[in-house]
Amino acid sequence: MKIGFLTSEYPHPLTGNSGGIGTSIKGLAEGLIEKGHQVRVLVYGQDKDELFEQGNGLVIQRINNVKLKGLSWYLTRKKIEKLINSLYSQNLLDIVEAPDWTGITSFIQPEQCPVIIRLHGSDTYFCHLDNRRVKFINQFHEKRALEKADGHLSVSKFTADLTNELFQISKDFTVIPNGITLQKFKTDALVEQNEKIILYFGTLIRKKGLLELPLIFNKIVEVLPDVKLHLVGRDASDIITGNSSTWKMMQDLFTPKALKNVIYFGGVPYDEVHNHIQKAAICVFPTFAEALPVSWLEAMAMRKAIVASNIGWAKEIIENKAEGFLIHPSNHQEYADAVVNLLKDENLRKNVGHNAYQKAVEVFESGKIVDKNISFYEKIIKRNERV
Repeated sequence: MKIGFLTSEYPHPLTGNSGGIGTSIKGLAEGLIEKGHQVRVLVYGQDKDELFEQGNGLVIQRINNVKLKGLSWYLTRKKIEKLINSLYSQNLLDIVEAPDWTGITSFIQPEQCPVIIRLHGSDTYFCHLDNRRVKFINQFHEKRALEKADGHLSVSKFTADLTNELFQISKDFTVIPNGITLQKFKTDALVEQNEKIILYFGTLIRKKGLLELPLIFNKIVEVLPDVKLHLVGRDASDIITGNSSTWKMMQDLFTPKALKNVIYFGGVPYDEVHNHIQKAAICVFPTFAEALPVSWLEAMAMRKAIVASNIGWAKEIIENKAEGFLIHPSNHQEYADAVVNLLKDENLRKNVGHNAYQKAVEVFESGKIVDKNISFYEKIIKRNERV
């Protein structure tokens, strides 16, 4: 098969910053290529049109958005539609997948090439979880994209069910979680774990609970004054207050005593993240809004005990008190207590980390996830066979 991924983000030096969607596409693309399929990543929102191939046979096609006041959104979609039609007619594409975020495929209707949507979490979805008003235009495009799609995937059942509810639709979503390539997260004998390090990695943003984390850490430091909090990830502006830096907002929430124990590394190259994970004793994810976070899987793959949010999707990843601890981010004391207990009890940390790793192997291992995706693609392609 020849699979295309239409996306606004992908982790490559030439395509700019990338979050969880780009990371999940990268992992899936590599798995598909290993199994003999061809992959083309169509990255829109770029500063120029460009085509290049990576050493593993992956083709990346950068797409410059059309700039015309009031019509850019429409003309860009039509440019992408024309490109998909051309690639399909040249037998360079069999199917295209796009995320639900802002509904890029709302007015992309190729003549023959099937288009599928994978739920990673739409703006409508995240605004609901964040208790914010969604922009009408985003909700419009997201719903239209879902209604026009030839197939529907979701990374979690929670996200699928809530999406149907929010858009008042009843699509039959096939649930295939994100996967993790375990070989990439093998431990390095030269990197030692520090039993006093708590790690958060991901974007510093309100919806991921980063304004709760200082209040939690303040309580931890009162019990364990030598514990360090390491933060890895790019800073983001705050959509509610308009503040340009979530990190600056966080600093005001730490006690002076706690702030001295915090190190913010900023964004680091993706390949360096696993070293930060390995050094940490535990990982924390006090998030309010996710679909099925790859970061959790990465920590599990490195046998880390996790204290995470207990909202929706979480129970599809971790069994509470067996493979990690799930606590609501606003319950600062209970959250802090769970972290403290793990830091004090090495055997508990190891057992929970081991169970988390086994879950990653049994449920989220990349090869198994790739096979499920291949079966889904084949089903949609067969339904839309070339004439």
